[in-house]
Amino acid sequence: MQSRQRGPLAGKRVLVTGAAGAIGSATCAELRRRGACVVGLDRRGGEGIIQADVTSSEAVERAVAQALNELGGLDILINLAGIGLPQDAGTPPGEDVALTLEVNLLGPWTVTAYALPALLASRGRVINVASGLAFATVPFASAYAASKRALAAWSDALRMEYGSQIGVTTVYPGYIRTPIHAAAEAAGLSLADLVREEPLEAVVRTLVRCCGGRVRRDVATTRLGALEIGLARHLPALVDLVILLRLRRLARAHRYDRSPLARRMIKRWGIT
Repeated sequence: MQSRQRGPLAGKRVLVTGAAGAIGSATCAELRRRGACVVGLDRRGGEGIIQADVTSSEAVERAVAQALNELGGLDILINLAGIGLPQDAGTPPGEDVALTLEVNLLGPWTVTAYALPALLASRGRVINVASGLAFATVPFASAYAASKRALAAWSDALRMEYGSQIGVTTVYPGYIRTPIHAAAEAAGLSLADLVREEPLEAVVRTLVRCCGGRVRRDVATTRLGALEIGLARHLPALVDLVILLRLRRLARAHRYDRSPLARRMIKRWGIT
């Protein structure tokens, strides 16, 4: 049931990937509350969510066609689906690296390609959710950081080629405590205390604002996040140093004793 509330989002037709996740479900709920017509896409189906794996082109093609049929067109696509798995940047990339790139980079690319004719027809917009880690990298998130930086580059290319007909926005959330971090936490590599945490509500508000306001190119989810991204872009060595100093402090507090990956890096850097 769609809300009767009127406003800039009333009647807007929105497709959200990763709709069953913590951020996706909250975003869909808020968009519906504001009167938008929303269909989700996720590996886990459910009410208002079409089941599809974004790593399968065939599944995406079918799911997008079904969504467009249900919505009667498309005004906004939010590419939110993503995963994060810990890796050592110095080891040969395995299936976990390939999967991260397929979900975080090729997934948005594939969904957008199948949705693009409808978006061009409505002069709609694409909102790609990258990450602050596209610029401020932390240890053991090599594939995630690379995929999000690549997603930002692809967003820029999409804007360059289609920006006269659609809007393209890239959103850069900070660290938000959601199940996407479960694999890293299970490996003893929690980002807690290593990077600043942002509330889930901040990214939801930002995504909703991007749907209804003027089209912006790059958007952080908080003012402090915007400052941090600016520092990471213009003073990357300084940001690296801050991260490494925090890592030293956490290592001395025995926060990474359970993680073989972290112990190896701590030994390489001579952290005692």
